[in-house]
Amino acid sequence: MKKILLLLADGFEAVEASVFTDVLGWNKWEGDGSTEVVTVGLRDKLTCTWNFTVVPEKTVDDIQLDDFDALAIPGGFEEAGFYEDAFNESFLNVIRHFHAKQKPIASICVASLAIGKSGILIDRKATTYDHPTSKRKEQLKNFCKNVQNERIVQDNNIITSSNPGTAFDVAFLLLEMLTSKENAHHVKDLMGFVHTKVQ
Repeated sequence: MKKILLLLADGFEAVEASVFTDVLGWNKWEGDGSTEVVTVGLRDKLTCTWNFTVVPEKTVDDIQLDDFDALAIPGGFEEAGFYEDAFNESFLNVIRHFHAKQKPIASICVASLAIGKSGILIDRKATTYDHPTSKRKEQLKNFCKNVQNERIVQDNNIITSSNPGTAFDVAFLLLEMLTSKENAHHVKDLMGFVHTKVQ
């Protein structure tokens, strides 16, 4: 079984977290059965961007990071306090641990800013929220020399993306990294994202 740590900052966007629980959950029951997601936060109660409360299964202090095979991080809103947790050293140390072990790290939208803040993107390619009205790509340049104009960027073990619309694609890419292209396609088909099965 491959365990995925879904790292949640206060103020995270629920839809960006749910793609990981859904895609990897579908894989657990309908795919190759190899993935299990554990929700983890810095505190025992979190508030999403849109003001409902979530209780993660564990806090960072309750877990052994070596027990996990991959890290997934949804983005969130500054107005909801996202960066207070996402830029906290305890949060950043989780990211550094997974990178040091060269395990997959998948992020959506502005979660890449936390990855950048951890110091591991300096010589990597990455992206973040890219709407023309947003300052986030300029912020990412403080942490990353190679900011890309792409929807999704994969640089070795690290996945970053440009907006919430990429969320399912990021989750399927993580599933592919953890299992296989064929298995990810199978789960996509079961979830209605493709119209033909792999022959």
